[in-house]
Amino acid sequence: NFRKKPKPSNGSHNLERGGMSGTSSLLQLWQIPSTKLLFRRSSFSKDAGSYVVLGTKIYPTKFRKEMQTTAYEVVNGSYVLAAQTKQQNELKDKATTVETVGAFQNLPMVMPSVDILYSAMRKAKRVSPTKGIANVAKRERNRGAKQLDALMKELAIPLRTYKENFPNKKYLHPYERSLIELTLGDGNYEEVLRNVDALRKKVVSVGKEHASLCAKSMSKREAEERLSEGMKKLEEIFHREGKAVDDLLNIAKTLRAMPVVDLETPTLCLVGAPNVGKSSLVRILSSGKPEVCNYPFTTKGILMGHIALSYQNFQVTDTPGILRRRDEDRNNLEKLTLAVLSHLPTAILYVHDLSGECGTSPSDQFIIYKEIRERFSDHLWLDVVSKCDLLQESPVVFITEDGDGDHLELARYRKMGPNGAIHVSVKNETGINELKSRVHELLVCQFARIKSRKGNQENLEVLK
Repeated sequence: NFRKKPKPSNGSHNLERGGMSGTSSLLQLWQIPSTKLLFRRSSFSKDAGSYVVLGTKIYPTKFRKEMQTTAYEVVNGSYVLAAQTKQQNELKDKATTVETVGAFQNLPMVMPSVDILYSAMRKAKRVSPTKGIANVAKRERNRGAKQLDALMKELAIPLRTYKENFPNKKYLHPYERSLIELTLGDGNYEEVLRNVDALRKKVVSVGKEHASLCAKSMSKREAEERLSEGMKKLEEIFHREGKAVDDLLNIAKTLRAMPVVDLETPTLCLVGAPNVGKSSLVRILSSGKPEVCNYPFTTKGILMGHIALSYQNFQVTDTPGILRRRDEDRNNLEKLTLAVLSHLPTAILYVHDLSGECGTSPSDQFIIYKEIRERFSDHLWLDVVSKCDLLQESPVVFITEDGDGDHLELARYRKMGPNGAIHVSVKNETGINELKSRVHELLVCQFARIKSRKGNQENLEVLK
């Protein structure tokens, strides 16, 4: 019933071969088994393009397609280019290190380890078995497994919350990072967080293990025993290693008590040797109420107050005294002062006591002053000589001091303090009004600096 298709004439056949040479080449390629093909690309000239080599025959191709490999990562349930993810992470790291403070006020509330344990035990014991289980043994092992799983979760979830919500130290503002290191000790913050996370992992592991054993119990009695054993084991672990949670609780209390600094509000930082009268001046200038006693290192940390001048609000901070010694020999209180000056945009009110009452000789104060002035020369600066009511006509010279009379600058410092210093007395209020006026001028200049710096940063961001 089927007729053979007549063969084309030689002319038409040749025409077809000539017109379909490209197609026939492709058909030949299609018919050759893939296992016998050896593909190799080579370039003979710029005009030759690409060639597919089959055995010893070379077939030119008109199209050329490069193979590209692209790496993807799964982010929030979607495929995202790995390079894009890396770029986003870099931008995120930059964003998290923005010059902002206030992380300590956003710390999560930490419960004492005993409260976490007893609350978890109470909630776990209320868990009932799945309804509809008639077999007593099955019902009991179901109840035991569910209670152990509930206890494990009630213990682990708060620990995970603490680990996730306490900030990574490397993303903090340098000032807050310094506070952590100098107040808590270098490495203690990270160690406590690691201990909390280790406790969480142990609770999860032991809880799952005992819940699985309870679920495999063959009788009601065995299920009850394994439930009791699992509860006791988790309770022992939390009692033994729960100290990490209590340590974290103390850390949270300490960090929340740190003074809050507004980087956009001008700040006046009082600096000087111990017991020169910084705290007394803070009490006069601001709302801060520091302890005022006649012994070194009265100020045990950074104390923040506020000044209201001409309807403008400013900040003032009292810092621990600085002694004459190398940086590596300084205690953490002195390092706190240096951290404030290094990482916060402050104007400096440097306080000198030439009366001999502070315990630090005028020559030592002079050396400390020169060092700090040189190190923080970019800060706005105001010098104050305190306790001027106690100054005598002849300058005070300590026995331990070098009586080098040829040092004219030191000799003048012993008598009058630095050039341009304001002489004040808290006792008889000498120079207090002048001090307040000069402080106001200084803080207004500091405010202009902050606005200028902020404007420059915004311009740079626009250019980027």
